[in-house]
Order: sequence, then structure tokens, then C-alpha cells
Amino acid sequence: MRNIGNNIMIKVNDINVSYNDEGHEESPIIIFIHGFPLNKSMWDNQVESLKNHYRVIAYDIRGHGNTDLGAIDFSIDLFVNDLLTFMDVLKIEKSIICGLSMGGYIALNAIENHPERFTALILSDTSCTADSPEAKEKRMIAIESIKENGVEKLADGLIPNLFADESFKRNLKEIQNAREMIVKTSMQSLHHSLHALADRKETCVKLSEIKVPVLIIVGKEDKITPPDTARFMQSNIKRSLLSIIEHSGHLSNLENPYEFNYQLTKFMASVNQGSNKIKKVFEEQSTNKKVNFDQIEKDLNSKILEITIIIKNKYPELLKYLDEMPATIPAEKNPEITLKNLSAYYDSLNAVLNKYKLEHPNLEN
Repeated sequence: MRNIGNNIMIKVNDINVSYNDEGHEESPIIIFIHGFPLNKSMWDNQVESLKNHYRVIAYDIRGHGNTDLGAIDFSIDLFVNDLLTFMDVLKIEKSIICGLSMGGYIALNAIENHPERFTALILSDTSCTADSPEAKEKRMIAIESIKENGVEKLADGLIPNLFADESFKRNLKEIQNAREMIVKTSMQSLHHSLHALADRKETCVKLSEIKVPVLIIVGKEDKITPPDTARFMQSNIKRSLLSIIEHSGHLSNLENPYEFNYQLTKFMASVNQGSNKIKKVFEEQSTNKKVNFDQIEKDLNSKILEITIIIKNKYPELLKYLDEMPATIPAEKNPEITLKNLSAYYDSLNAVLNKYKLEHPNLEN
């Protein structure tokens, strides 16, 4: 029986790794890798959003959050080794993987060198390039600045580049949380991580070799890895998808979680179509196992009703869009098709409501 919950500790290589593990053990697995210099809590919204349909794991990279620093100099290769060993300890043979910024560097390195361990890849606000000489120099200057001025000064310098300008009006809580993650990271870990980022190798040359489904997400106002960087990767990864998230910068999952989660769940649903999730549910139903189609359909209808009531009571101006939603119950009474249509209807309703809330932040929720 696996441990379920937050801040679970497990021995990986030479360190204790802290991770969150939510959702059903039999569900498809997704592992989230955070950016620098943050920690696994940056994924809390995504964990909460996905845990009913996926097994969702977010862990602290070596030296970040509650994970030990260890005695070895950091490198992207070391982070990848930690990831694979972490999966081995948890007896995870294959997983979907999602990395943001530094987490994306780790994810790209991992999937290009160990493709057999991953079923899909999500790259968020990241790049395949190595640091330019100028970028390396800036990282060395940052190390000296941390020594002289402390971590809070680093946080003050990073925050304006991590968030879109409009986030400073409507995402103050997320900005404060990000700042706390930064200042709680030890000086030694910051030094090691900056060296690892400066020394990382480019992964662009192998993009065309990636065979699994890939979603690339980027904030429209990302100043660190802008949309053109994401477009370059998308053009070099066959059949990859690109989603540009409005109203967000480098931390798109924090700044616009509604749209981020919608794009994420839509992509993951497509990955798990056919012989994967829906088929598995159908097979379990037909063999009288755990899952009951009637209950799943009832849950989906309940969620649809809940959103419809919210729209009627709070946002009547959206009622005109209800007629444009996809059909729910098909003429053919096939449980598999029914669930797909209900899921599509729910996703569409949710997207309309979340988009409206995002475009009207001053409205009462």
C-alpha cells in the first residue's frame, strides 16, 4: 500500500526526498517538476484539479523545499538521476511528466535519454537551449550577490521577471507565495542550482527524436522563456501542441490556473483515450471490478448541473452559450461514448465559465 498525502519523505540515492502523492493508485500517473528556486507547492492547484482522475505526484528537487541538499554538486544529470531513482523507489515504470522552467530542463533531459520511462511530456515556460556566455555571467553575478546581500535581495530581483505585469494587480497572493518559496531556499542550494543551470547542455538537437505526445505551454507575457522559444520547440517536435496562456508570465500555472489546467486536462485526456483510461474503466465495469459506469456518469452529470446552476444564478449573461455546448448523450447507448461526450460537455462548460471569470476579475465569485 502506497503512502497518500503531502510532505511524504522517501529515501532516494543519498537524500530524503519530500513529495506529495494524491489520487487513485490505478489511475494514469503524472509527475510535476518545479522551477528554480521554488518547490513542489507551486503545483498545489494542479494537484487538486487532477487528483480525482489521475495519480498526481509533485516532489521537491534536491536542495529545494523539504528535500535534503546532499553532498554532491548539482547538475541537470544529477536531477534526472534523482527523478528516475525516485520513480524506481515508488515502483513507477512509466509516467506522464510535466516540468516548468528548470523542471522543463530536467524533463527534456530525462525523456531524451530515457524515453522508455515516459508516456507523454508537458513543457511549461522552459527552453531547450543552453545558457549563453552572457547568461552564465549573470548567474555567477547572482551567486556573488546572494553571498553579499542575502536571499531576500535575490527574491526582489527575480519576482518582476517571474510574473506578468498585470499579476501585480490580481495575483498578489501567488506572488507572495512564490517569494516565500524563494527566501526559504538555502544559500547553498541556490549556489549549487545556479551552477547547474549555467553548466547545462542544450537539448534542442534531439527534439525531433521525441516520440511521445508533447504539450508545450507558455505564458503570453513570459520574459524569461518567451513564446518564440516555445514556438521553436513546437516546430521541432513532431505532432507537438502549443498553448499560449493569456494573462500570465513565466509562472503560467500560478497566474492563470484556470486556462493552464484546462489545457493540461484536455491534453492528458487525449493521451489517455482509446485503449487507456476510458477503455480501462469499461473493462473494469464489464468484469464487475471497482468502477461503476453509472456512478461515473452520475458524478459527471452532477458537476455539469453544478456549473449550470452557477451560470444561471451568477452569470446569466453566459446562458446564451449553453446552446453552443457539444451534445451530451449520444443516440448510440455505448457507455464509453457516453462518458467521452459528458466529459467533453463538462470541459467546455468549465472553460467558458473560467474564461469569463478571468476576463472579469472584479466580479464576485
